[in-house]
Amino acid sequence: MKKALLATILFASTSLASAQETVSVGFVNGAGQDNGTANLTATPGGVLIELEVSGLPAGQWVAFHVHETGSCDHTTGHDSAGGHFNPTDKTHGFLSAEGPHAGDMPNQYVSADGILRAQVYNDRVRLNREKDGILGRALMIHAQADDYQSQPSGNAGKRLACGVIE
Repeated sequence: MKKALLATILFASTSLASAQETVSVGFVNGAGQDNGTANLTATPGGVLIELEVSGLPAGQWVAFHVHETGSCDHTTGHDSAGGHFNPTDKTHGFLSAEGPHAGDMPNQYVSADGILRAQVYNDRVRLNREKDGILGRALMIHAQADDYQSQPSGNAGKRLACGVIE
């Protein structure tokens, strides 16, 4: 009886984990129109993010971050998403001596057609709702490249595209 119960518990927890291994996110632009998607996949050491977002500044680098709040209200310029996700209270930026924080990710290049296609791995976050989890938070693409050191957000500029991680 105990073995059967244990097997049931293990099966249930494995099924729950499998159900949350991949999450799809829809992006909206500053006008509130759909402009892309991302698929987030949990890995043993972090989260792999594959994204394709259109209507971005062609031929330039843009900042890509995880923001703390799962809200993408375009009427506020996506300010509803709050600041960068920072559960360990680090300073912003890969070039900062006390950084980076969990929401920092490398700049991404937008092709000549205005579409960003990328695969980004973040080993400082998890695909759950724990302290380092990003479920219930937002992905954000900014208008400029992150300088990797200015506080609190790398001088990344306007928020162009936002997607809630659900």
